[in-house]
Amino acid sequence: MQAISPVRLGAQFILLFLLSGCAYRWGNSERTLPGGYRQVHIPIFKNYTMEPGIEVDFTNAIRQEFERSRVARISEPERSEVVLVGELVTLDYVSQAPSQLSTLPTGTVLATQYDIRLLVKMTLKRKSDGVVLWTSEFNSSRSYLAPQVTMAGVNTVNPLYNLSARRQNITILSANMMAEAHDRLTENF
Repeated sequence: MQAISPVRLGAQFILLFLLSGCAYRWGNSERTLPGGYRQVHIPIFKNYTMEPGIEVDFTNAIRQEFERSRVARISEPERSEVVLVGELVTLDYVSQAPSQLSTLPTGTVLATQYDIRLLVKMTLKRKSDGVVLWTSEFNSSRSYLAPQVTMAGVNTVNPLYNLSARRQNITILSANMMAEAHDRLTENF
């Protein structure tokens, strides 16, 4: 009797494993929207914060997640089965200051870092009768460094840096939060 080579034995084992029909599946074939709907309309987010324009970042981020996953097709309002409504509820900027600066006058307050804290609410509604199928809130925060002030120009900083840093970090928050929202919305339904 001829001995089976280790390579051939390994290949047979792998083939047997693949043909065994185990319950594990590759990819996102198990993910669906609540109720199994396949057509979703995603209108622009409602922005209740004082930061103009960020609703576009969040709307684009969740749409991109659906386009990537293909769990449901984004459609026009008249063709959709469900509507995913997003709301930017609160946006707070919390400054962090150093405990003590010996070189500045007493009572001087300079922020060294800002925390962006954001609350987003999302609701999936059936279009035919307005029944809420799913709702969830998402809290997230992100920190960034404040514009650096040197002693030579204590009274001047770069306000464009601060605006740019805020917007960049909000864009990153939108991508991360909407990836989480998509995953929560489409798992185990």
